[in-house]
Amino acid sequence: MSSMATQASATRAAELRSLRAAANVVHAAIAPTPQYCWPLLSEAMGAAVWVKHENHTEVGTFKVRGGLTYLHALRQREPEVRGVIAATRGNHGQSIALAARGNGIAVTIVVPHGNSVEKNAAMRALGAELIEAGDDFQASREFADQLAGERGLHFVPSYHDDLVVGVASYWLEFLEATPLDVVYVPIGMGSGICAAVRARDALGLSTRIVGVVSAHARCYEQSFTSGTVESAPVSTLLADGLACRTPDAKALEVIRAGVDEIVAVTDDDVAEAIRLYFSTTHNVAEGAAAAALAGAWQQRERIAGLRVGLPLTGGNIDRAKLARVLAGQPILA
Repeated sequence: MSSMATQASATRAAELRSLRAAANVVHAAIAPTPQYCWPLLSEAMGAAVWVKHENHTEVGTFKVRGGLTYLHALRQREPEVRGVIAATRGNHGQSIALAARGNGIAVTIVVPHGNSVEKNAAMRALGAELIEAGDDFQASREFADQLAGERGLHFVPSYHDDLVVGVASYWLEFLEATPLDVVYVPIGMGSGICAAVRARDALGLSTRIVGVVSAHARCYEQSFTSGTVESAPVSTLLADGLACRTPDAKALEVIRAGVDEIVAVTDDDVAEAIRLYFSTTHNVAEGAAAAALAGAWQQRERIAGLRVGLPLTGGNIDRAKLARVLAGQPILA
């Protein structure tokens, strides 16, 4: 083995040890989630489709993993921290609220006006002070950053390495459980897809990674193509977890280096994917989670006969919205 190959192997081994250490932090609080190859879904897709059920975590989303590792690391760096603040459309906020509660830390969550009623209720139930500010996520984030300075709170970003290593725990579970030719990963701020890249590379696998964005929030797709951070307008009514206006520069760097391609799906595509998940698995998928299936469906002829991985990243969709989607009715603003 050449010196370069030896060095690469050592680097990969060190990365895998780091990710497994983060996974131990996660698994001290939550159990690994299941992955199933659903027969009806596989039949519809013409491929062996494995679904990773992150909708089965305590808060119904994969993001709980990142919150646990972020607060664990924060406690080690800043043992005197007494309060944290974050901006969210819901799942990141639930994650931070749960982890902060477990660490005895007060938490403030900022959401945009008109945010999911049920996600807001879930965050309050976890002990968060909830503040509505701004018309979209980016505006809420800017307000939260300002409020952090005014109140002396630690601001928890939506993308950070301490979040990514926690999220990577589900990718280790998934990729070690079954061989996969390709995975489709929704892109919000980027922790989920960057975690997929890091876990795949640490395991030395060749699994293709396809990112999925909303066609009504295309900043990561445009930035992936151009190589520079580009903002884009957000108008999705269904995939709120993908409603990102400006990419994170560090996430974009990882994505451009490790992701094969990015596809965009419309709200109609997402609605159809929610219905397909429900009819073939009887699982509820929120819009961002269903986007991965929508992306795979878009490329179903290309992936026929392959082993396909889909993370069902969350099931936190308001009841009224889900009812309209399942009934095939228009989504209301």
